[in-house]
Amino acid sequence: QVQLVESGGGLVQAGGSLRLSCAALGRTFSNYAMAWFRQAPGKEREFVASISATGARTYYADSVKGRFTISRDNGINTAYLQMNSLKPEDPAVYYCAARAWGVSTARDDYDLWGQGTQVTVSS
Repeated sequence: QVQLVESGGGLVQAGGSLRLSCAALGRTFSNYAMAWFRQAPGKEREFVASISATGARTYYADSVKGRFTISRDNGINTAYLQMNSLKPEDPAVYYCAARAWGVSTARDDYDLWGQGTQVTVSS
């Protein structure tokens, strides 16, 4: 089993950057596909980006493509979301998720979730 702990959220000006981290506690991190989702107040949790267990494949929501980059370091059991050119529509609680099967963009395919980290963008 893997437990997920996010960090790196905070307040940033529009156009700025943040890097979120997701530390996985457990010995089988390299077997899990990882993903980031986000949820803004009053909205459903939506897909942001995902990465396969080896890191060979990545997927992005259209709204973040070209601005966000998902990556992972299996040596230190950590996944990242580098967020550049942040926009006023990006604020949300960002959640890290994992699944022990192939990479997916579907929220319901992920059964392991972190507690979330808040991202706020000031205009």
